[in-house]
Amino acid sequence: MILDLFSLKGKTALVTGANTGLGQGICIALAEAGAEVIGVARRSCEETAELIKESNGSFTEIIVDLSDKNAVTKITEQTDTLGKTVDILVNNAGIIKRADAIDVTEDDWDQVINLNERLVFFLSQAVAKKYMIPKNEGKIINIASMLSYQGGIRVPAYAASKSAVMGITKALANEWASLGININAIAPGYMATNNTAQLRQDADRNEAVLDRIPAARWGTNMDLAGTAVYLASHASDYVNGFTIAVDGGWLSR
Repeated sequence: MILDLFSLKGKTALVTGANTGLGQGICIALAEAGAEVIGVARRSCEETAELIKESNGSFTEIIVDLSDKNAVTKITEQTDTLGKTVDILVNNAGIIKRADAIDVTEDDWDQVINLNERLVFFLSQAVAKKYMIPKNEGKIINIASMLSYQGGIRVPAYAASKSAVMGITKALANEWASLGININAIAPGYMATNNTAQLRQDADRNEAVLDRIPAARWGTNMDLAGTAVYLASHASDYVNGFTIAVDGGWLSR
């Protein structure tokens, strides 16, 4: 049956930024589709674990400071300690620093690029080399952004990093699709997460955002669920290097 293509039973998914927001929603979705989920975050994923437990899913956390340059090694070592392999990688973790471009500091720039761009590439590289290439199969899902397409306002480092995520997705697909690894991305629209709290609290900006979204609402973490499961499953086996917008129609305006 066609629905069997969407099943993730027998698969293990590694999701960064799993303790809240979009990462939490993706963890829940993958677990409900049958995957064993390993959630990576620098803080406890207790809430995510409880939500997955309610649906009889499987979840294990790995606590790592993802800004640490040794984070990739720590993640793979702890995955091995758990006795797990990785079939699905979701590069979700990210940060945003808001400031006028004229005032952006080198430190803020480096923090954003390190987490949003550098980690995405090197964690993908490590997981592909260690777990996916040997078995000629794997799924990598990168979380891009509307600012992969647009420049945004007061977030130059974030816009640069998310543009890079789209480019990394294409570049890796060109090299690894023939090795059985599907690499794609999701570009969420304006979602009600921690990263957008400032925008939503600004009445004028909040109204301006909603006025442009044809769906007339902010997205939720569960709005990515179906797309995440699709890209993680055999249903997307011939989809390579593409970024899917889940944006309530924002890019159509």
